[in-house]
Amino acid sequence: MWRCGVSILKPNCYFHCKRNYLSLSKSNLTKHPITKYSNYSSLTMTTITESDVGILCFISNLPGFHGILKQRYSDFIVNEVDTEGNVVHLTSLDAPPEAFQEVETKISDQLNKNYASEIEKFRSLACEIDVDRLEAFINQITSGSEEDISPIVLSPDSDKSHRTAMHNFFKENLRFLVTDTVDGPDSSSKCIRVRLNSGNKNKGRNLNKRKRGDRPYDSRGSSHWPAHLGNFLRFHLFKENKDTQEALGLIGKMLGIQPRSFGFAGTKDKRSVSTQRVTVFKQYASRLAALNDRLIGIKVGDFCYVKDDLLLGQLLGNRFTIVLRGVVADSEDTIQASAESLGRHGFINYFGLQRFGSGSVPTHHIGATLLRGEWKAAASTILDPREGERNIISKAREYYKQTGDIDGTLKQLPRHLVAERAMLQCLKKSPGNYLQALKAIPRTLRMMYVHSYQSYLWNHAASVRVKKYGSREVVLGDLVYSKGDDAEKTEVLPPEHEDNSLEDAYDCGQLDEISGKDLPLEKNNLVKVITASDISTGNYTIEDVVLPMPGSRIIYPMNEVADVYHDMAKKGIFNNQHDWKLQACFSEANRFSMGFAFVYRWKFSIVGDRYRQNCQN
Repeated sequence: MWRCGVSILKPNCYFHCKRNYLSLSKSNLTKHPITKYSNYSSLTMTTITESDVGILCFISNLPGFHGILKQRYSDFIVNEVDTEGNVVHLTSLDAPPEAFQEVETKISDQLNKNYASEIEKFRSLACEIDVDRLEAFINQITSGSEEDISPIVLSPDSDKSHRTAMHNFFKENLRFLVTDTVDGPDSSSKCIRVRLNSGNKNKGRNLNKRKRGDRPYDSRGSSHWPAHLGNFLRFHLFKENKDTQEALGLIGKMLGIQPRSFGFAGTKDKRSVSTQRVTVFKQYASRLAALNDRLIGIKVGDFCYVKDDLLLGQLLGNRFTIVLRGVVADSEDTIQASAESLGRHGFINYFGLQRFGSGSVPTHHIGATLLRGEWKAAASTILDPREGERNIISKAREYYKQTGDIDGTLKQLPRHLVAERAMLQCLKKSPGNYLQALKAIPRTLRMMYVHSYQSYLWNHAASVRVKKYGSREVVLGDLVYSKGDDAEKTEVLPPEHEDNSLEDAYDCGQLDEISGKDLPLEKNNLVKVITASDISTGNYTIEDVVLPMPGSRIIYPMNEVADVYHDMAKKGIFNNQHDWKLQACFSEANRFSMGFAFVYRWKFSIVGDRYRQNCQN
């Protein structure tokens, strides 16, 4: 057993130890007696390999060794490292008491008030039936009833301006209530729904429980959010054997909010134990803390209120604790040489396989389809049947493809398939509107499709960089972040000076909405091209070299590495040189070509017969 603890400055460790379990065949399973393969079919499912996504090179020519990665999900532990260099841990499950107490006091004051004058004001806007409904609703709330408080729906109202006046009335006069507009008894009518605000926490009542079939509510627009709190609650998410989207989908469902309310810096592997930061819009810590008793394999804690939400890429890296089991090598010296090489020379900073999805349809294929503006094809790629999925999912996908029955499909489709369910619910309301269906996918997940295609291009560029120029030295034409007075700020045209004609032709504005192009630009764009003078002075090393994520306002290397971006993109999504303008739809960034661990330890253990017997059983 080989155990590695490593903190990585940039995500995705990839070193000279191949993921052997992907390439095992039936004939050589017996060579690994400590591993029990109860279901061989899981090994033969269609899946992408490293070479499919541009992971083609190693940092050294040392002989490799075989091992089983993630035999147990606890063999892969990931702790996010924030932008200040702090390793993220879950240390407390308790909510901060002070914010909760202040909110409780405000709510108590509101509910002890007599609302006769507000009812009279409402009478001037509404019919007597609605006045009676509202009065009974408020009386139920203020009476201290232990029963669940169900929303009320007012009479149909086809006048939009009148509905707006009604919404404003509640915002100004009854701030402990919130309203939204829902469909009326027929398709052409609209009604106003009134409910107790989801932030209210009245002692002795379960106010947040939703009835089956209710729409989940997003807390955006909450008009009485305490001014002293930031708009976002940041917390640490601890999860076991669940991917980030699935975990947040479960939490969002319990809170009754939309997935778009959450923000995070990066997805973590499903088959792992991981801890990361997450933000959620205008939710009280007490609400999330109360979920811990109900969540399985998920815990939340270390709550604090912040001004801004998290965006993809806002992290320094990850700390990995990795166990490789069933290690087979020529000798312990081989393992030691490889392990020491990783610590000494680092690794090629590839985007790992998790960036491209775990199914038979890689996310970068979906991203390429989106970049071509093929909305229907992209929607079909996401919804169609796939190889290797669980039977219940395969049946649901096949049922939809054969029948087009959205309601029937939603009943069969597991809730953790967030993108598919969001698209189907949108297509139910707007049949054939595939662009709108794609926009219904949670923002962070939409972003991943296009970013995945960028990562695909980046991996190929990194492989070309190592093949042509090696992994030890800076070469002419490389890109680096500038240092101090040496900075020659890259001139980047601001958006208003760009020629937008081609963007309009390709509907880049629509794609921006799909991909969620909102990542911050690189700090001051301080990227420069390596010159002969830089090489002679030795101011830069291989650790400084960056490769760009493709974009319209990014600078490319001034050597043969640049060709791979253009060649690969033309093969995948662009038909001619002018189409390259569509890069404007990308979020621009640079990524270090090499990764180096700032903390690195490793240990080799030989397990005994007792352990081996337990594994076989």
